[in-house]
Amino acid sequence: MARVFVYGTLKKGQPNYKHMINTAKGLAKFQGRGHTVEKYPLVIAGKYNIPYMLNIPGTGHHIAGEIYSVDEQMLQFLDEFEGCPDMYQRTLMRIQVVEWEGKGGAGEARAAADGVLECFVYSTATYPPEWVGLPYYDSYDSSGKHGLSYVLRESR
Repeated sequence: MARVFVYGTLKKGQPNYKHMINTAKGLAKFQGRGHTVEKYPLVIAGKYNIPYMLNIPGTGHHIAGEIYSVDEQMLQFLDEFEGCPDMYQRTLMRIQVVEWEGKGGAGEARAAADGVLECFVYSTATYPPEWVGLPYYDSYDSSGKHGLSYVLRESR
């Protein structure tokens, strides 16, 4: 099992959460909530209003999201879904746990007690330079005050 931190449309209550609970794509078990230890820019960009975490550590905000344990099948699905490695790149990032429900082994419990876990995160280093000038968010909600409606893949 691998740990994945999601901050956008794959979170509970968001348009693509259905993929996280579709066992035909693999297993994803919600473990808790957290935010990035380092600051990153989270922007909503492109004609489909997709949330992107730009891989520019030290700029932006501590990004809020959810931590999941996923099996290899789900990790492969997420790589494909996220257009990895072209659109997003899957990298390890340090995540500060703020709420923990996970029931893992002693090592996982110890890491959560420390407050920091290493998780895979889909961020991007391949973006148009003008995205750096977009507004930065610390949390994503597809129906947030930003007024930028996310366009589902099946509607594109």
